[in-house]
Amino acid sequence: MGGGWGFSGELDRSARDGDSGNAAGVGSWSPAPVVSASVLLHLAGFAALAADPILWDWVAAALVGNHAVLGTLGMWPKSQLLGPNLVRLPEHCARRGEIALTFDDGPDPAVTPRVLDLLDRRNARASFFCIGRQAAAYPDIVRDIHARGHSVENHSWRHSNAFALLGLNGLRREVATTQAVIKGITGRSPQFFRAPMGLRSPLLDPVLARAGLRYAGWARRGFDTVRSNPHRILHSLTRGLAAGDLIVLHDRLAAKTSAQPVVLAVLNLLLDELAARGLRAISLPMALGFRG
Repeated sequence: MGGGWGFSGELDRSARDGDSGNAAGVGSWSPAPVVSASVLLHLAGFAALAADPILWDWVAAALVGNHAVLGTLGMWPKSQLLGPNLVRLPEHCARRGEIALTFDDGPDPAVTPRVLDLLDRRNARASFFCIGRQAAAYPDIVRDIHARGHSVENHSWRHSNAFALLGLNGLRREVATTQAVIKGITGRSPQFFRAPMGLRSPLLDPVLARAGLRYAGWARRGFDTVRSNPHRILHSLTRGLAAGDLIVLHDRLAAKTSAQPVVLAVLNLLLDELAARGLRAISLPMALGFRG
């Protein structure tokens, strides 16, 4: 699979202007209280400096502390303090015994098709948070994800380690270019976004609102990118697992057992465990009632 996906002038315009194909939530952003407080602190600091430049040391210390707090909040995957963060499904999903199964960092031509086959055999559905340039490199896999009833969501263009440090323009490019690529492949705009490694910028929410995206974190993770023991990963995923939880695994960059990427062994075990507990894996749009 592969073959690439050509970039056109339309894609360039979408990357600049934002994808209008998914209008829900566009323009509806209002800053979280923590972000509003940060803006006010900056304005107060600048006003104080204008009145008395000798206060520079105090103002600088306050602003550095403020950024340290925002950075710490951005590293907390379940935090709601920088803005809405979906980590559990609505209560009606929990009552039906549903959990959301999500995969990050793909697609991977050696792993993703095998993940899809495993899901098919169990009649399970999932959301795949795809890196934009991976989607562009393997469009046939992305189409297959969509065709098999799963959702393809936005996981940034490059999955940069410095994603949370980007300015507004950089964040817009990462989000909007991926939106345009995935919509061009599947005909459907992603409806959810997850930041690389879950590291969230305080500037991200207005970018997501403009693109009509909702932020999704997770409730359960197994660290399958660094652990190679499938039973240890399964224990992390299922200890305290409850109906309504969001689970994250990786269909690319996962660690390996001696025989295969660990995600394949873990997924088999996890689907067995879900069945034994009477739980069913669904995609995020299925849970939220969004159109495919």
